[in-house]
Amino acid sequence: MDMKIVLRIGGSIIGSPPDTHIIERYAEQISRLKKGRHALAIVVGGGPLSRQYIETADALGLEDEDKDELAILASRLNAKLLAKRLKGIAPDVIPSTIGELTRLLRVSSVTVMGGLKPGMTTDAVAAIVAKAIKANLYIKATDQEGVYTKDPKMYPEAKKIDRLTFEELSKMSRAKHKPGIHSILEPRAIRLLRDSGIKVIILNGLKPESVALAVRGKKIGTRIE
Repeated sequence: MDMKIVLRIGGSIIGSPPDTHIIERYAEQISRLKKGRHALAIVVGGGPLSRQYIETADALGLEDEDKDELAILASRLNAKLLAKRLKGIAPDVIPSTIGELTRLLRVSSVTVMGGLKPGMTTDAVAAIVAKAIKANLYIKATDQEGVYTKDPKMYPEAKKIDRLTFEELSKMSRAKHKPGIHSILEPRAIRLLRDSGIKVIILNGLKPESVALAVRGKKIGTRIE
């Protein structure tokens, strides 16, 4: 296989209700990457669906751990939906451990999963997966073109950053984990990826075709090394 890739798809990309057009486009891109002899571990977030459950759980007075558990189930449901669409390309079994994922990846070069346990974001799950499979590339597909100097949704003058070091990104992403946290890349994931020497690209997941461009080495999104 040419490359081992971890693709972290934000739940905001899948949407709630799920966006069938986006899912179809991802299925097409993933199929092409598999034909190109790349191995892909895809980690899907819960996004709006997770946040809906977290807000309801909060209104019911549930604990943070309960909210995390619900968010994980939402991410696994999104993962299951994508895996079902990838029938014949990826197994529709959603791994519940890293060991299970690595075993599935040996059988099928494409595997889809969601969250794993309370207190661990899907960013961190994807980073642990990347370390476990010795990935060449970690791609995070978000709802913006890459990393910006400020939140571009709030500050129109914000500028996209083409390249960052892990240390620079770490300064921008420091935040204590809370269920449903939305950040560039959470601190634990940054540390794992930095220590493993894995290249990271953060790009616009609303343009699934960008993933293949990143794999081919085209200048896209924000590159972190």
